[in-house]
Amino acid sequence: MEMKRRDFIQTAAAGTAAFTLAGATLLPKGVSAATAKPALLGGPKVRTEPFPSWPMIEENDEKAWMEVLRERGWCRTQGERGAQFEKAYAEMMGAKECIATANGTSALFCSLNGLGVGPGDEVIVPPYTFVATINVVLLQHALPIFVDTDRETSQIDAKKIEEKITENTRCIIPVHLGGNVADMDTILAVATKHNIPVIEDACQSHLAEWKGKKVGTMGKTGCFSFQVTKNLSGGEGGAVLSDDSDLMDRCYAFHTNGRARRQGSYHFTYGIQGSNLRMTEFQSTLLVQQMTRLEAQSRTRTENANYLTKQLNEIPGITVAKMYDGCTRNAYHLFMFRYDPEKFAGLPRNKFMKALGAEGIPCSGGYSPLNKEPFLENTFQTRGYQRIYSAEQLKKWAEENECPENDKLCQEAVWFFQTMLITGKTDMDQIAEAIRKIQANAADLAKA
Repeated sequence: MEMKRRDFIQTAAAGTAAFTLAGATLLPKGVSAATAKPALLGGPKVRTEPFPSWPMIEENDEKAWMEVLRERGWCRTQGERGAQFEKAYAEMMGAKECIATANGTSALFCSLNGLGVGPGDEVIVPPYTFVATINVVLLQHALPIFVDTDRETSQIDAKKIEEKITENTRCIIPVHLGGNVADMDTILAVATKHNIPVIEDACQSHLAEWKGKKVGTMGKTGCFSFQVTKNLSGGEGGAVLSDDSDLMDRCYAFHTNGRARRQGSYHFTYGIQGSNLRMTEFQSTLLVQQMTRLEAQSRTRTENANYLTKQLNEIPGITVAKMYDGCTRNAYHLFMFRYDPEKFAGLPRNKFMKALGAEGIPCSGGYSPLNKEPFLENTFQTRGYQRIYSAEQLKKWAEENECPENDKLCQEAVWFFQTMLITGKTDMDQIAEAIRKIQANAADLAKA
């Protein structure tokens, strides 16, 4: 059974309390990867030290956290830390306004509510994403309409969006997956042509850019996550960015029980239905402190990802995810590539990943095809959905939501996580060495 993304990154990060350089290879002097016995078959590991633990904690984090603790203003309604974070994050991203939320899911949920998406509406989504992107659509009793994946980039295939638009299409949610960026020129052109708002799911792409503009600032809203594995982490937390003040008024009210933004915390009048999706003061102050080193960490990830890409491009059967020409900055929350077993003596992907793990290089097989997961059919069988949508509508949905390219990607994908990219070039050398070692011994591993 494949390891879940969040479980994986916490396992991969465990074992070091601070930034640690990579452990040295155990290969004997003069022995190459081609002649070394794989660790899975009893040979020496390429790497013995764990990758850096995450999140990283420094003195400024502890000091700020303790200040909030002692102030006792722990809730957003009692302090100013939430507002401070919103101002700082909006400025860093180049957005007019920011609303801090409980998590990335909440940010998406607020955005859909602010745009009035509801029963009978259709929302265009990718099938290759974290389930929250789809769950928020279902929470609004709308229909998620899947657009197939571009396997070369692991992003939504923007050229296939327009053919899925109908009179019921209410919103497009592209996901900037793994720190990479979706084809925003094509997406925004189609959205403008059909007058359909775009919600950017940038939950994995802090500081990524499209033609020099930060992701999350090009759609009607941009949504971010600060969950513990993210490049900018508050344990949990999220944010909505937008330049549309009226829309942000609606998002703000929804995220705090329907209270208007300028009413004050204890004014018991309500303009709309809402929820409680506020970020705490603890998370807000922690994020402000973590932001002080986000840029430097991001540059390190980029340098190491570029270095690793050059090495992996030389290995037959390993295809690193490409970027569109408009992507001027990849945030590298994930380092994604596709694995071809034919170039590894038929070694199945699950055995390849197991062999990599044995060499001290943790990895994941990525997402499953969300358009085929049972939660969709189970949701459509509920009383609410049965009242809203006819059997014919749901049957048509099932027939038109096949995503064959995504099915292939889900069988090929292998991921490394961002904690593996904040070390040094020696660590990247070890990753490439482990893959070459497995390829050289693939026939023996396939028989084991």
